[in-house]
Amino acid sequence: MSEAMASRGPYPPLVRRIGSVWYRHYRVYVQSLVSNGLPPFLEPLIFLAGVGLGMSRYITSMDNLPYITFLATGLPITSAMFTAAFECSFGTFIRLEFDKVYDGMLAAPITVNNLLIGEILWAGSKGLFFSLAVILVESCFGIVPMPRMLLAGIVGFLNGIMFASLSLFVTSLVNSINQFNFYFTGFLSPMFFFSGVVFPVANLPPVLRPVAEIFPLTHAVRISREIARGQITGLAGIDVAAIALFTVGAGFFAIRRLRRRLIQ
Repeated sequence: MSEAMASRGPYPPLVRRIGSVWYRHYRVYVQSLVSNGLPPFLEPLIFLAGVGLGMSRYITSMDNLPYITFLATGLPITSAMFTAAFECSFGTFIRLEFDKVYDGMLAAPITVNNLLIGEILWAGSKGLFFSLAVILVESCFGIVPMPRMLLAGIVGFLNGIMFASLSLFVTSLVNSINQFNFYFTGFLSPMFFFSGVVFPVANLPPVLRPVAEIFPLTHAVRISREIARGQITGLAGIDVAAIALFTVGAGFFAIRRLRRRLIQ
């Protein structure tokens, strides 16, 4: 539904319009709750067992933290990144091009902006859920400080909406679902290794450190580590501002471009 149509007649409140998009995705998600909800609890166990426990025999500490704790404080954030990115790339493209879900949704009294903001908030909510799932699994083994590490779930939500916005922008650019392979392999996977998740950004060669600061994931991971240490520095404000800038900037261009495809 176009913005011009939204100005005609009484419309539901904005929160209800956006919330209806969120609720639609929630209803679809919980229909397969076991298959959708179980993986976030298993993935951190596999990664920590395969990498954390193995490498911690050779690397006892990193950045003044036990190495397994160092890894564990970054995993909730990367979990939010991947789930939000998948939701607003493959998920959005399938709803847009194959299932034609948005055609029916836009027949309701909502606008394109309402629809896409609801998409972003839903992906952020999944980021929150996945982050908390990882934290709870890690806490069972006593490798992350509780209860303050639960605050990293908020960072997972912020990271989720940031990567949802970035992924929607990528979705606005692709013509084939196979093109998302470049996004995941060429952008998200390198970020996992060079944004301070596996080793500190300070360990990178000096020429690459500014590049790592450009990666959006770096800022969310750094906030999570500060929460784990219980030492929030002034750098956290810069990191939050960077997350906001990435989210608003990518979201603006994503909505602008996708609006053209949705109202054609």
